[in-house]
Amino acid sequence: MTHLPLPAPPVPRVLAVAGSDPSGGAGIQADLKSIAAAGGYGMAAVTALTAQSTRGVTGVHVPPPDFLALQLSTLTADVTLDAVKIGMLATADVAGVVATWLADQHGARPPVVLDPVMVATSGDRLLDDAAEGAVRDLLRHADVVTPNLPELAALLDEPVAGDWDAALDQAATLAARHDVLVVAKGGHLGGPHAPDALVDADGPRTELVAPRVRTRAGHGTGCSLSSGLVTRYVSTGDWGAALAATKEWLTLALRHGADLQVGTGRGPVDHFAHLRGVAVPAG
Repeated sequence: MTHLPLPAPPVPRVLAVAGSDPSGGAGIQADLKSIAAAGGYGMAAVTALTAQSTRGVTGVHVPPPDFLALQLSTLTADVTLDAVKIGMLATADVAGVVATWLADQHGARPPVVLDPVMVATSGDRLLDDAAEGAVRDLLRHADVVTPNLPELAALLDEPVAGDWDAALDQAATLAARHDVLVVAKGGHLGGPHAPDALVDADGPRTELVAPRVRTRAGHGTGCSLSSGLVTRYVSTGDWGAALAATKEWLTLALRHGADLQVGTGRGPVDHFAHLRGVAVPAG
């Protein structure tokens, strides 16, 4: 008896709403690579243009918010989205456009992961008070938020967590306050391991630990994690499983980022290391 092949599962159609990084390591460039690496079809609506390299950012240009609204309305009038990742929003007006667009989706809103780009790795605040408030308002439209530890503290207006237990407590507080799942990330902590957790109001749902990767090639990890996470969620329907798969992939991408030899500063991760015949060492 001949069996017809089963139809292939649909490819997740994922929109990244974020800024542009001409060096390719972060922003929509990292988002599109991460979506593709997770098996999705990536699209992008640009919130801001940056002048940057692996050495840092030298300028930011924010197009008129009305043009972002036009990007979003034009795309969604034609394409059914399976998921949305939101990254750099730059100003309160830009965040307001995104909030209005999401609210207008009503019951048809796809899963949304918000990466609240608010605090640089150096600790510098990237948004003014009005913009930070607008990002907080966006939490009600998100399913999952993926702050680094300084951003987690900023969202709560609290000091930065000094250890993993404090980070989990802050994540649970944020989850309860805004009815959102929180990915707590331990990348800013010291020690030999890098923990991550999916946290709701009651505490961790899923905790993951991997050996810490010591590298200068870590530019764009937050963008990459959030985009990979929401794409894998479309395929799995399980945020915990999606986070576990994304962390495994990102650990490999971090480990091999330096092999790309891009720039003289903080280089990018290798989003496609898994296609180059390399593997994550055990232990």
